[in-house]
Amino acid sequence: MILRPKSLLSRHNAPPGTAVAAPTIPVPVWLRRAVPDAQSPAEHGLEDVALAAGAAIGALDAVVRRQERWAGVWRQRLALVAAAVTVGQAGRIEDEAALRDTMLLTRPGDNVGPAGRMVLAWRRLASRPTEELLSETSIARVLQDLGLACDDEVARDLADDLRRLCASEGSVGMLTGAFAISERCGLTRAVGSWLADTLLAQRLGWAHPVPVMGGEAALGMAASRSRRAATVVAAANIDTGPDRAKGLLAAQARAALRAIDLSAELGRRADKLLAIAPKLRAKGADAVVERLLSDDAIVASENIAGMSDRGLRRLFDRLVEHGAVRELSGRPTFRIYGL
Repeated sequence: MILRPKSLLSRHNAPPGTAVAAPTIPVPVWLRRAVPDAQSPAEHGLEDVALAAGAAIGALDAVVRRQERWAGVWRQRLALVAAAVTVGQAGRIEDEAALRDTMLLTRPGDNVGPAGRMVLAWRRLASRPTEELLSETSIARVLQDLGLACDDEVARDLADDLRRLCASEGSVGMLTGAFAISERCGLTRAVGSWLADTLLAQRLGWAHPVPVMGGEAALGMAASRSRRAATVVAAANIDTGPDRAKGLLAAQARAALRAIDLSAELGRRADKLLAIAPKLRAKGADAVVERLLSDDAIVASENIAGMSDRGLRRLFDRLVEHGAVRELSGRPTFRIYGL
């Protein structure tokens, strides 16, 4: 007689109304120890850093391929983090809370301002299909949102360089090449991060990029370079040096681990929301749950599925009471809710 352990309910065979968490594989302790912090990449060899970065990206890839229902809020929350870093690099003072207010409390059609447009650039990366993002039109729009002067020639040159880069380089070359191409065109770190995240998604076959590098403030690179002093890139023969590669690989590994940690946190919160969802009787409750799983946050006065402001507020109050969502603004009015 063969004894088998009783299996847990699978996520596909669970009874109706039962939220079953997908099995998560914790990040190995050795990997967390192997990833250099922002101050110590020089103490590690390039091969060791590349191994750690590859393992971290492999773990991140496993999260993406689970295709969780909450993947949308995960990517948008990472986009908000990336936007806050980009805004800080531009010398502005808006933090994540202020940027969230800008996006949710500005009326449709109104100007969200320079900081808000930076949020839009990262939200676009997190929501648009990967294959659309490296077109000339998409690149030009992102550069404009990031507050950079852009003409058709710059966008066309970037798109051409990126196509050659994808065709000729491995993963390390694509990472370093994205930043080198950006610098060659006199662009900012944020552009290099945006391009690197998009190229990673393309290489790994993800339907949507995950904003990873954008949230890493320390990229192991000079704060700025003039166009003339920047590394000159021939996409088929990129030479950015081992120290530069090591710094960028370490940054990518740190960012990937942070994204994995956020996925675990949001997954636990999503499980609570999905567990209570079948008990919600309010009209439009299903649409609210889907919005909470797909976007960073919802303002309490938003028009969702025809729900009244009062009905929506009562629904959010109940969800907060059960620990399924959080009120994110800390205000008594103009409240904002999310996982």
